[in-house]
Amino acid sequence: MTIFSGAHVILYSRDAQADRAFLAEVLELDHIDVGGGWLIFALPPSEVAVHPDDGPSRHELFLMCDDLSATMQTLTARGVEFTQPVTEQPWGLLTAFRLPGGSELVIYQPHHARP
Repeated sequence: MTIFSGAHVILYSRDAQADRAFLAEVLELDHIDVGGGWLIFALPPSEVAVHPDDGPSRHELFLMCDDLSATMQTLTARGVEFTQPVTEQPWGLLTAFRLPGGSELVIYQPHHARP
């Protein structure tokens, strides 16, 4: 049994309103408005991994999908701009797309077992 009931991820943005609209309208993530246009989005089941790194402390958010090709087709039809070609990693297929605020989100189709 875990002591936590969930995780809250924060994306910092140069255009938070546009990125919120993108998450709600393009990615179609369920959300609630907690007041003043502050949207909090539901995410699918998640996992966390700890990787070794000698550089400055950092954190990343990767969205996962079951079929990367189909997901890319759906998002491309919605006007999403992909910023990286699909690459084959030992752990899955990987690409990224741009948010309206200028940052990128990585998506991948995992090859590894899921907890």
